[in-house]
Amino acid sequence: MKYIPEPFKIKMVEPIAMTSREERANILARAHYNMFGLPAESVYIDLLTDSGTGAMSDAQWAAVMRGDEAYSGGRSYMHLMDVAGSIFGYSYIQPVHQGRAAEKVLMPLLVSRPGQLVVANTFFDTTRAHVGLAGGRPVDNVCSEGLDSAKVAPFKGNMDVAGLEKLIAEHGDDIAAIVMTVTNNSVGGQPVSLQNMRETYEVAHKYAIPVCLDAARYAENAYFIHEREEGCQDRSLRDIVAEMFRYGDMFVMSAKKDAIVNMGGLLGVREDGELAEKVKSNVISFEGYLTYGGLAGRDLEALAVGLEEGLDMDWQRYRVGQIQYLGDQLEEAGVPFQSPVGGHAVFIDAGRMLPHLEWKQYPGHALATQLYLDAGIRSCDIGSYLMDRDPVTQEEQQAPFEFTRLAVPRRVYTQSHMDVVAEAVTKIAREPEKVPGYRITWEPPVLRHFTSRLEPIR
Repeated sequence: MKYIPEPFKIKMVEPIAMTSREERANILARAHYNMFGLPAESVYIDLLTDSGTGAMSDAQWAAVMRGDEAYSGGRSYMHLMDVAGSIFGYSYIQPVHQGRAAEKVLMPLLVSRPGQLVVANTFFDTTRAHVGLAGGRPVDNVCSEGLDSAKVAPFKGNMDVAGLEKLIAEHGDDIAAIVMTVTNNSVGGQPVSLQNMRETYEVAHKYAIPVCLDAARYAENAYFIHEREEGCQDRSLRDIVAEMFRYGDMFVMSAKKDAIVNMGGLLGVREDGELAEKVKSNVISFEGYLTYGGLAGRDLEALAVGLEEGLDMDWQRYRVGQIQYLGDQLEEAGVPFQSPVGGHAVFIDAGRMLPHLEWKQYPGHALATQLYLDAGIRSCDIGSYLMDRDPVTQEEQQAPFEFTRLAVPRRVYTQSHMDVVAEAVTKIAREPEKVPGYRITWEPPVLRHFTSRLEPIR
């Protein structure tokens, strides 16, 4: 196990709380056993998400002070457009306040009638929800390697291209769009190859189906391509990203991941034509004026700097290496996870780790709850608990995996924190039968995992 040293030094620190097991038991009960309901001040190591939880650089904080807060046509907006345009190569790029805002703006423009299919290598939660809210039906179509957590393969996030062709043959004009999620979050932060993106794009355009990139972790995906795909070892991350984005007609992005900002998102359209005009209309209705898109000028400036920093090779080598270090420790302890690890998280296969729990008892959530109770570490379920009920039958939907995601914020935690996490997970793995399952006592109709209430099954 090798820990790659941080390519930065620490300039500011924030104290974090230490709580007792008894205190954490009471906190869990008050939060109705929902990880999103825990007060952050009662969490020791917070691996709930890597979205907006990273530490901005001194250059980003300096940029915050340069923010132009003009309502329209601000200097900070122009700076962001210059940077984003040069990286992604799209004619129209729109700032929004976060990734789901981009989805809210775009999905109703793609799904033209109720019941149309939108096919993805795998949807993440908010994208899946916005397809449904627009009247569409989300369909996952990941490659077979992505469905076997024990199998080691370089690009387990790939689209099943043959499966896509079959879906098109069966449904034809009922397919509204194709979404390529890079990296593929819900199957473990697994990367997608350039070859697969190219082949998917060719199939889509053969049938005149638009392709949307869900590009929250575009830089991590580019790093995996640099490391694993033949002929890419001598290419820069910026060059790889430019090719990735050629295999899409539009993109949505939560900039709270690879652009390392606490708030922000982007929506891009390759050609500044009819679709771009419709996007502009929705943005003004939902987000604010076009040149701020729900963000302050200081956020736009920090985002412009973060887009560049995310493409630094030394930074990405460390970022992915930190996740690999945690994964190596868990592998040595015999803890099952989606292998190899992704770029932003280790996805523990809680279904395999807790075989005494049925999928309807939410093993991924059960492990996350036990990890907080034992060690004050917050994580989350990426499994059947994450899945909303079937919109037609209202039946529970079984996910392909019951994962517990350990998502590591960028530039926040050290090697010692990773050691604490590995030790806590390993301890639970030694006596898995002590972990109880959970049932939902109340849930909302959409994105239930954010606000549901649960209780342990004794």
